[in-house]
Amino acid sequence: MRLSHLIATFFYVGHLRPAPGTWGSLAALPVALGLHLVGGPVLLGIGIALAFALGWWATHLETKGKTNHDPSEIVIDEVAGQWIAFLPVSIGASHAGVDLLSLWPGFVFSFLAFRFFDITKLGPIGWADRRNDALGVMFDDILAGLAAAICVLLAAGFYHGVLGL
Repeated sequence: MRLSHLIATFFYVGHLRPAPGTWGSLAALPVALGLHLVGGPVLLGIGIALAFALGWWATHLETKGKTNHDPSEIVIDEVAGQWIAFLPVSIGASHAGVDLLSLWPGFVFSFLAFRFFDITKLGPIGWADRRNDALGVMFDDILAGLAAAICVLLAAGFYHGVLGL
């Protein structure tokens, strides 16, 4: 199998059925935890940049000459987007000096918020998806991850700031 396929499918997770995008998002979380444990939010940020760059490259190669610009087995875009959605949890844990696993509601909320935006493709997320090229495949999930990250920040602000929990 080609390296581009290994990357695009996130080590073949994209071949899981049903809902490969959901499997890709789910598989991204323990890897995000590992990146955080090894190098904190900085390493997670580097991981996001690498997932985006390598994902764009791999998606381009995997879709070149094909009519389907976004085959369901390509899930590296979900990985990059999920890591963006999770980044505020990583930053929060580092800032507060707490164990990342104690912020499990943030894990769950980042996953649910990302899946919501990735599936509904609201606003500019849908625009990016309609590009019909490798950049669009990656960029719609980057935007979905940013929207989810904003929701995670708002939820954390409400939970910790307003409710004081």
